[in-house]
Amino acid sequence: MAGRFILALVGLATSTGCFIADWNETHIYNPNWAPHAKFHNGQTMSMGALLGITTLYFLYGPPASSSLPVSQQRSALWTAAWIASLYWTTQFSALFYPGSLAVDPEFGEGQPQVYLVSGFLSMTIVGLWLERKRLQNVAKERVE
Repeated sequence: MAGRFILALVGLATSTGCFIADWNETHIYNPNWAPHAKFHNGQTMSMGALLGITTLYFLYGPPASSSLPVSQQRSALWTAAWIASLYWTTQFSALFYPGSLAVDPEFGEGQPQVYLVSGFLSMTIVGLWLERKRLQNVAKERVE
């Protein structure tokens, strides 16, 4: 179940990483940020937490039960992978909004989010691929 484990890591990183990265002086405690910017940062952190938890639900909760038909397990897998990718896809898209920067100039330069996004989206694809292969084997075993 390596694929499911990889997807679970993405879910855990999504639900906790935003708090690790943003609950500090560069974001939520940044005195240069307007209260409305902090509101949206809080919204983003909460969204990341909920997306990560929902990913885990579709990986390990009732929708993914091994007692269900493989077609339903496959549907839960696709849902989990889709949900796991949402936070990271929207983070990448944020780089294209006018005036957007991945790092406030006072804290450095560069685009570290591009590497994080690429890594987590790649992990999602690999996890999905591995778990799909596993479910194909389960389907074959059930037929034989």
